[in-house]
Order: sequence, then structure tokens, then C-alpha cells
Amino acid sequence: MDEARAREILAATGLPRDAELLALGENAVFGTAGLVVKVGRDATDHPELLERARREVSLASWLAECGIPAVRAAEPEARSVDGHPVTLWHRLPAAVRPAGPGDLASLLRLVHALPAPDPSLLTLPRRELLGGVERWLRIAGDAIDPADADYLRGRRDGFAEAAATLVPRLPMGPVHGDALPRNVHVGPDGPVLVDLETFSSDLREHDLVVMALSRDRYGLPAEAYDTFTAVYGWDVREWPGCPVLRGARETASCAWVAQHAPANPKALDEFRRRVASLRDDDPEVRWYPF
Repeated sequence: MDEARAREILAATGLPRDAELLALGENAVFGTAGLVVKVGRDATDHPELLERARREVSLASWLAECGIPAVRAAEPEARSVDGHPVTLWHRLPAAVRPAGPGDLASLLRLVHALPAPDPSLLTLPRRELLGGVERWLRIAGDAIDPADADYLRGRRDGFAEAAATLVPRLPMGPVHGDALPRNVHVGPDGPVLVDLETFSSDLREHDLVVMALSRDRYGLPAEAYDTFTAVYGWDVREWPGCPVLRGARETASCAWVAQHAPANPKALDEFRRRVASLRDDDPEVRWYPF
């Protein structure tokens, strides 16, 4: 989905077409009149996208009831506009500083202490880390080498099988699913979780592997990672299952970048860099956020 199409959906929702674009990735995110509006990809052939948006809104209400600092929905239901899921959120006050690893760790401690929600109110899915791989590769189409696509499909299948046999160190339960400082907003009242669409009920280790991978692949300084583990109270790298979840996330991250390759040469370059490092079994080649 490109920006022009997202603005068409925004206008069809009854909101200003010229709203400020805040982000364009899996969703187009706009800011207008105290609101943040998320416009998702066309769900006509992917009904799970609409279901995910609906669950995200319900989740926000549940987190509010649990007292977890998180973004709050401005409407009780997700909309479907010309096949696209649209959700409205209260815009947070301006950040007082950038979020750091310690802020993320403190919020994860709160989330990881939660029991599963009452299934009559909200059912959280398992963390389908690899579930989007096929869709992203199909979006990439001929822009990427078919051999690379097949390679990632093979990795997906292998890591999915391996992950199914993991024995967790931590009790299973609610997880954020994309636990990075960029998904924390530090306002006047402290750190708040944002981007709730990958919230799941699964291995808590999913949330911790993200930062371990950031240290190895994305240039997170070792001292920043040490702050994260100190505040959280445990280093997931001590767990034998860490390489499996890391490998699964690397596979998903490659496929996610691939979907942007048809329209963005920089995305194609980054995709090729990532796949080459996996093929070479080099766990420390620097990857760049996209």
C-alpha cells in the first residue's frame, strides 16, 4: 500500500486527506486533531488483517483495565473502509525524551506479570512470528531473486518446526511481540507501550530475543543491552532456545524488508545484505533498520 492509496482511505473515513503522515510500513499512520489513525493493508484477501485490528482495539481496553501504560483506542471498534482496516487512537503528549532499553524492560516486566485475559472477553493468538513471510515474499514478487525467496521459505519451515519443540525458561503468557524501544513513548507521565498489533500469548522469551538480536545485528551498544537485562532481571542469551527464536526472527525480518523492494532500491539492497549474511552463516553482519 502506498501513501496515495492510504490517503484515499483516510478521506473515505471522513478524516482530512492532508493529515500528517507519521509512518508508512505495515500500516500507514497519520496524525490529525489529537488522533492517530492507522490504515492497514487491503484485507480482502487477508481477513486476518482485519481481525488483528479488531483484536488490537480490544487489547487496548484490556490493558487499560490491567493498569498497563499503553496507547488507548479512541473508538471501541476497528472500521473496515473499502476493505482496509482502520483504527483510531488517542494521540499521546509529546515525548519528553527518547525511550531507552530500561524503559522497555520495565514495561515488559509489567506485561510479563499479566495472566492470560478472560477468553470470553479477549483471546490472544500465539506469536506467529513467521506467519507473514509468505505474504511479504509474494508482495516482493519478481523484485527479488526467486532463489532467495525459496531460501527464506526453507528457513521459515525449519525454524517453525524447531520452535514448536522449545522448552521455555519463563512462564508463558501475554507478550508484546515486537519489543523494541521504538515501540515505547516516554511522555510526561513516563513510558507507554505503543504498536500493540503483535500482542500475543506465547513464550515470554519472544520479547527478549528482540533486544539480543538488536545487540548483534543492529548496532545496539553492549552497555545498552546490559541495561535492558539488568532492569528486566535476566539475559535470554543464557537460554538454550535463544538461537532458534533469533533465527526465526531474522528470517521474518528479511521477508519483511522484501515487501518494500519493488518500489525502493534501498530496501532491495538491504534485503540482499541480510540474505547474504544468513547464507554465509555470519551472525554479526550489520543490518540496518528500515
